[in-house]
Order: sequence, then C-alpha cells, then structure tokens
Amino acid sequence: MKSMVPNSPWMFIILFLAAVNIMPAVAQETAPAAQSAKPAQQVTEIRIGYLRAYAPQLTLSLLDVPPADEGVAGAMLAIGDNNTTGSFLKQKFELDVAEIKPDADAVAAFNELVARGDKNILVDLSARQILSIADLARDKGVLLFNVGNTDDSLREEDCRPNVFHIAPTRTMLADALAQYLIWKQWPRWVLIYGSHEKDQLYADALRRAATRFGGKILAEKEFKDTGTARRTDTGVIQIQQQIPVFTQDLPDHDVTLVADESEVFGTYIPYRTWLPRVVAGTAGLVPSSWHPASEQWAGMQIQDRFFKQSNRNMLSRDMSAWTAVRVVGEAATRTNSGDQAKINDYLHSDKFSVAAFKGQKLTFRPWNLQLRQPIFLGDAKSVVTTSPQEGFLHQVSELDTLGVDQPETKCVFKK
Repeated sequence: MKSMVPNSPWMFIILFLAAVNIMPAVAQETAPAAQSAKPAQQVTEIRIGYLRAYAPQLTLSLLDVPPADEGVAGAMLAIGDNNTTGSFLKQKFELDVAEIKPDADAVAAFNELVARGDKNILVDLSARQILSIADLARDKGVLLFNVGNTDDSLREEDCRPNVFHIAPTRTMLADALAQYLIWKQWPRWVLIYGSHEKDQLYADALRRAATRFGGKILAEKEFKDTGTARRTDTGVIQIQQQIPVFTQDLPDHDVTLVADESEVFGTYIPYRTWLPRVVAGTAGLVPSSWHPASEQWAGMQIQDRFFKQSNRNMLSRDMSAWTAVRVVGEAATRTNSGDQAKINDYLHSDKFSVAAFKGQKLTFRPWNLQLRQPIFLGDAKSVVTTSPQEGFLHQVSELDTLGVDQPETKCVFKK
C-alpha cells in the first residue's frame, strides 16, 4: 500500500475537513471568554426638560410676532451638540417639552417632567410660576435653568441655590445701554414708560442705570394703555399725529428712553417724536442677550446651523435655551458623569465655564447664580455695539459692571 505524501491532494482535503469540524467547537469555547474580557459599555442617558408658559402673542409689528418654537428650537440644536460630544463618552441627551398657559399652575407639569427622569429643567415662566416649583425642585434634586424671565427679584430677594439664570436681568440690559450712551456722550435722557408692571420694572432699571453711570433723566412720561384694539383703533395717520403731540412738552434731550415690554406703544416712538432724537430701550436701539445678525466670535457658524434646522433666525430665547442645554452638557462632559450631585457641584464651582459665541467664556456669579455675559445693542438690521463698553472697569470681571454686583446683592441662599 502506497503512503500519502504531504503534498498529496488527499492530505489537503483531510486537513480541510478536520478544520471545519473543529472550528465551531473552538469558537463556542472561546466566545464567552472574549465577551467577558470586553464587556459592552453602557450609555448614560441624561434627560433635560423644558417647561414653558406659552400663548400666541400680539405685537405691534408683524415682524415681531414670536415663532411658536421660540426657545425650544435653540434647546433642540444644543441637544444635538451635546450628543456629538457625548457619543465619545457614552452619554446620550434627550429633551422633553411641556407647555402650560401663562396663568396656569406649573406644579403638575413640573412633576410630569420629573417623572420622566428630567433632573435638569429649563424654565420659561413667570416669576410666580418659577417660585412655585423652585423649592419643590430642590427637594427632588432638580436644577432649574431660567431662560426667559428677566426679573431681578428672582436673583435677589427670591433667589434659590438650585435656580441658575441664563437670561440676563433688566438691570443688566439697562446698564449695557447706559454704558454705551455715556460712552457716546449722550447723557441727557427723557423716559417714556408703559402702565403695566413689567414696563415699570424696566423703567426702574433705566433709572438705576442713570444713577450708576452718570446719566440724567430730565423728564418722565407715562403712556397709559387704554385697552383699545391696537391694529384697528390706531392707524398710521393717527399715530403720526399723536406721538409728536405726546412728546412735544418734553425738554431738550439727547436720547428718548422707552420702557414698553408690554408692546403697547414702543414701536410707534422712533421717527415720530417732536424732536429728532435717538430712541433706545425696548424700541430703537435695543439691548438683548443675542442678536440674529451677530457674526462675531463664530456667530455666523451657529446662526447658519440654526437656520438650517429651524428655517428662521435665532432669537434671544433660542440662544438662552441653547446655552442652558450646553451648560448641562458641559458639566456632564467635564465630570464624565450623569450623576446629578456631581453636575450640581461642578456648576457651583469656580471650574465651570461655557462658550456661547460671545467672545469669552461665560461663568455664573456665585452670589446669585446669574450667568455673566456680554449684552448686544442693536436695531432691526444689525449689531451696533456690545457691552460692557471700553473704560468701564471692575476688580473681578468687567462683565460684573452689568447688573447687580456682589456688594449690592440681596441674595441669601437658604440652607
């Protein structure tokens, strides 16, 4: 009988069949060991809530009607940005949105978001609504991020250690405007304010800014809301006749300041005053936390991305909501954790900062948890300037020349 030589075709066939029969058994034995050696890393889900009071708003100009998704669209863009970074750290961010009416109770909607697992909640509510859930949120370990309310009281006598304020205060907006008017050497002002509470609060902020930076309010005048239908009872001819007469008895001045958050008359003031003067405040030259024409500091990049997502311009509430979501994302990234206690501790520490397309990193004021930030001054078409203005100095941060500084604060966090 002839023996098979190594290079025989039969030898290769035998070896192949043996390998086929052995390999499944080897794979079955080694697969569990390989799986146990490299366990799959779990994804940490971080849910962010958005609770807002919403109702369609009537404005004097059709161009000023706020979009239905104002704020929410900014938050959605930031969720995508958070997930871009979070994918490397096995973190996934989700957004839950709840809406209530402007005068509704916020507690039920808040509890619903918490039940979904939202431990960080953006709020765009009235001061009363925010205060109704602030202590409840603290008891549940929930952080609130105010993205729409400008009331100084929420940062001062009604401050809470679990409520962070992304939206600027009225005093920050007024100080930003006052600094520019003083820098321009336009120190003589007259003030026209509305008859509603928030108009009065804005007027108070302008009075404070005048005292703080050397402006002089030579005269004041209240524009009372008579409750007429603004689009049917006021026409261009009537306005053209009424506004000059209304402003005729005001003394000579450099700037006409307008405090009309209620949208009753402010839009009618520019170009219709008795004297040809600059108009500023809630009309004319307006201070805001963001401007849809901002191009500096890579602003064009986020403006383009926002427009592609939402098919409209990015507004101040959108930017505040974007920033709030990024604040949470930044804390989760830096701590490499979704643990709420770690996120809270990091946000309260001096290590925290966030970039928000405003030329510098933004931080929270430790005494009242207000986000330090530059303020844009602009008209309907462009950014005119950004405050704080050159020459207004501060021993800690020039941003603290805007709004209530630490020696002035009334905030005492309750333990």
